[in-house]
Amino acid sequence: MILKKHIGIDLGTDTTQIYLNKNGVVVNEPSVIAFNNRTNRIVAYGDHAKTMRSRTPAHVTVSRPIIHGVIADFDMAREMTQHFLKDGHIPWSWSTRMIVSVPTNLTEVERKSVEDLLKESGANEVHLVEQPLVAALGSQLDIHQPTAYLVVDIGAGTTDMAIISMNGIVVSKRLEVAGDFLNSEIIRSVRDELKLSIGEPTAEDIKIAVGAAIPQSERLEVQIRGRDVVSGLPREIVVKDTQVRLWLGRPLRLIHEGLKDLIEASPPELVGDVHKNGVYMCGGGSMLRGVDQMLQKETGVEVKLVDDPLTCVVRGTGVVVENFDKYSHLLDNFSNLKLG
Repeated sequence: MILKKHIGIDLGTDTTQIYLNKNGVVVNEPSVIAFNNRTNRIVAYGDHAKTMRSRTPAHVTVSRPIIHGVIADFDMAREMTQHFLKDGHIPWSWSTRMIVSVPTNLTEVERKSVEDLLKESGANEVHLVEQPLVAALGSQLDIHQPTAYLVVDIGAGTTDMAIISMNGIVVSKRLEVAGDFLNSEIIRSVRDELKLSIGEPTAEDIKIAVGAAIPQSERLEVQIRGRDVVSGLPREIVVKDTQVRLWLGRPLRLIHEGLKDLIEASPPELVGDVHKNGVYMCGGGSMLRGVDQMLQKETGVEVKLVDDPLTCVVRGTGVVVENFDKYSHLLDNFSNLKLG
């Protein structure tokens, strides 16, 4: 038992990650929960619940309580968060301070729901900080300097992009085009073009195995199974990287057009800094093959993938947790220029 513990949380659409003061990242679990509608009981959380997706009987619902980075089901999100905070690596304490990352451009109501969620999950003190800021800290960028950094965080539910200078976000943009949107494009295209019905887990497997933003030097292909749209019977087919690249073309175009809009809306001096410093990419979606090269070609600015892009946001909250007095001015501050 300790008197007070300090925690950083990234409540992601796909993954919930928790950073504990002086211990690092102690929880890294899918933001998924399985609920039995007959007994009104939760039957699984995290990794266990994720394996049940698209495979449960009618009376068991597997859902994500967080969609597009926003709490969609408050009760389920609270149950899930409380479960993760009871992890064996997190000690009990009399008092808890939580630093939580949130997407840019949230409404006052959406931010209040995050605060309420964490207070009902055991926090005495809750501070919100926007994801691009903590992503920059987790990527070890010196955001105190009077120079601009452009951070693009492609997650599962949202793509958050922002230009950061002198400890604040100057201009930001949030798109609901990210990893889940890519999966839905794959599901739709496989059904329309290949006449096969697949679920989201299979679409995710396709994206990881053969997905790419630009042509690759080696040919990639993956075998998938699903239900034939015409006969209704099981069928196995081979999907090639060239097909998937075409399917992902539209959502990726929306991302690079959003990035161009952000740059065009920025002050000229900061655009010059971005050209010098480059674009920093993080989040699971940034690991799609060639997406950094595609954005570099479209913007003419060097694009760099940060170290360990999957955890840089929660590690950024950890930087704030470990140096609270130094970074407290970044918290609960949402007065930047928003492009939607």
